[in-house]
Amino acid sequence: MGIKCPKCQHENPDDLSFCGKCATRLPRPEGIEVTETLETPKEEITAGSTFAERYQIIEELGKGGMGRVYKAYDTKIKEKIALKLIRPEIAKDKKTIERFSNELRLARKVRHKNICGMFDLGEEIGTHFITMEYIPGEDLRSLIRRIGQLPIGKSISIAKQICEGLDEAHRLGVVHRDLKSNNIMIDKEGNVRIMDFGIARSLEANGITGAGVMIGTPEYMSPEQVEGKEVDQRSDIYSLGVILYEMLTGRVPFKGETALSIAMKHKSEAPQNPRWLNDQIPDRLSRLVLMCLEKNRERRYESAQFLLSALKNIDEKKIHIDHKEEKKASIAVLPFTNMSADSEQEYFCDGMTEEIINSLTHIKDLRVIARTSSFAFKGKKEDIREIGQKLDVETLLEGSVRKSGNRLRIMAQLINVTDGSHLWAERYDRDMEDIFDIQDEISLAIVDKLKVKLFGREKDSMAKRYTDDIEAYNLYLKGIHSLRLMTAHGMEESIECFQQALQKDPNYALAYDGLASVEIISAMFSNVPPQNAYPRAREYAQKALEIDKALGEAHATLGFIHAFYDWNWREAEKEFKQALELSPNNAENHMVYSNFLTISQRHEVAIVEANRAQELDPLSSYINAERGSAILCTGQFDRAIEELSKALKIDPDYYFIYFWLGCCYAGKSKFEEAIKEFEKAVELSGGIHWMVMALAITYHKMGKEDEAEKLFESLKKRSRDEYVPPICFFFIHLVQDEKDEAFEWLERACKEHDSFLLYMRVFPVDSFRIPDEPTYQNLLKKYGLD
Repeated sequence: MGIKCPKCQHENPDDLSFCGKCATRLPRPEGIEVTETLETPKEEITAGSTFAERYQIIEELGKGGMGRVYKAYDTKIKEKIALKLIRPEIAKDKKTIERFSNELRLARKVRHKNICGMFDLGEEIGTHFITMEYIPGEDLRSLIRRIGQLPIGKSISIAKQICEGLDEAHRLGVVHRDLKSNNIMIDKEGNVRIMDFGIARSLEANGITGAGVMIGTPEYMSPEQVEGKEVDQRSDIYSLGVILYEMLTGRVPFKGETALSIAMKHKSEAPQNPRWLNDQIPDRLSRLVLMCLEKNRERRYESAQFLLSALKNIDEKKIHIDHKEEKKASIAVLPFTNMSADSEQEYFCDGMTEEIINSLTHIKDLRVIARTSSFAFKGKKEDIREIGQKLDVETLLEGSVRKSGNRLRIMAQLINVTDGSHLWAERYDRDMEDIFDIQDEISLAIVDKLKVKLFGREKDSMAKRYTDDIEAYNLYLKGIHSLRLMTAHGMEESIECFQQALQKDPNYALAYDGLASVEIISAMFSNVPPQNAYPRAREYAQKALEIDKALGEAHATLGFIHAFYDWNWREAEKEFKQALELSPNNAENHMVYSNFLTISQRHEVAIVEANRAQELDPLSSYINAERGSAILCTGQFDRAIEELSKALKIDPDYYFIYFWLGCCYAGKSKFEEAIKEFEKAVELSGGIHWMVMALAITYHKMGKEDEAEKLFESLKKRSRDEYVPPICFFFIHLVQDEKDEAFEWLERACKEHDSFLLYMRVFPVDSFRIPDEPTYQNLLKKYGLD
């Protein structure tokens, strides 16, 4: 026998508690028991029925882990809403309902254009339900199933909007905890809304959900969720990484036969690089995705805001360029071999190689490996394929130079790395005066054979000659060679060479920029006071730009001066961006810009620029060390140690790597390990002031007072005859609890515009960070460093 609905008179089966047509509670016939888990309406709710005497059901939208969702018309507020009926096995636990009630109250505080508004949690005769804003459109999962991989630009646009919504929620202390593609709605205009913040959790309300409870969808769960650990905003970052992976490849990173097997893969298995599934994805974007999917949350993006900044840096134009750089046109110019009888002509061969590299770096649609990485193979007999693999390029240019008197014989050949075939080869028998023409011909032949499109300004930049004086050119090459030795003797020799080059050609802009670089390096690593070095550097850089306003190197130099001496962030940014526009393949310009972003506390964007520099100069010890420091400055010590350890394999004698490693260990309070690294840095650097300071302070932290005091005294003694940055003495007095003296030295550092002061105000290592005490912070504010 059936049960007639007292409201609509619909005949229902005996085992229902609610009318299958209008959802009205049915009277129970005598002798018939209905189990508690059947007290929630099931799929029999149909279009046209009314639920809770308020919500007119229009259609079913779908079902999920919590229950079924319906599109309904709210007769009270006279608007369409989404109605979610909570499954009985979830709703029967009073603690669960209490948790949902508390968390929904928190979620209602989140109001943002990219978040679906949550209304209420209600109950109708034992049936619990959630009401929320109705969003017309298609959920992201359905879109991906319908069309497969999304275009890269669209994927980034969606991810950016998700980030904006998450950023607002996280700002209010609310974590989604179940972010997935079918919780993302997209309307016809491409606007994104995040759904289901109803099970979000407040970071400030620990205990609502209880430890060890695993909430989420297996395909999108972070490792810490799998383990039932406490979660924070970085769990949402992980889930967003899965969504971005899914948009770009058409599939989630992990699949399995059971929910448990999928969840365990998130905990223990590395995801496949998304580029292997979609070769249109540029390397920068794939690294961004993989950083979101780091197992250790400390290695992920720290916040949605940081991730948003990184995504904004990868717009469609840059993606197009990156893709062409890495998949269609990439080259390394290997050092030309000196075949001359005179070994002194080595610098000439190196200089010619570098000139060709510099000429090619002006081309945006060509990825050109920087000098440092190309020259790592000088004099080595490595297989072409191995070199190509290490540098991640598809073509190599190699050649030789034989110089006899005024005559030159130059051989050049362009090689396909994949099969070793020659794409182009040429021999030039010319006079020395023709050297510039030869370099131009080689560069243009490369562009032609690689089928790279040249734009007007790029053609002009490639054809530009900075001097027509052969002797001035040779002197400049010698000066650059000496400068890269990074020794006191090398500095003196480079100054002499640049000055002699300018005597030969007073309009040689590159020589002026070379002199500016010497001054900056002297201020940073030698004993020249900044107030002496930087004004001279500015004068040289401005002179270079007076001669050639399109000289990217000089714009970068001026940007560095504005940042590290003037503390004029706006002008610094302007110059750095101009430098990168003019020389998009200059690795050092990207790295210096990264340094600027670090001191500006835009850490994640700094890492993006450091990654770009590494792509262009993968074997540079300087670039790899500085990239490690950019990661270190985010406070991700373990990740920085991992990257710096890789850098050591490239150059085990580069002192900066040991210094940054020491800072990482100090940040982890592993002072024994820090001392070991600092000692090595001091030894290899010849005792750079602030490296000695770092070692001394770490000795003091370990209670090794005698060793610390010896180093403190050595710096004081050195300061009588040479310039020691005042920030060193600030930290020495600070660690000795001599606050008045520390304050005086900090003010002196501000007055003298000590370059390292900028790092110490943002450094994540307590031992080498200016304390947040009002006394010191007010002083920094006084000098415009707040």
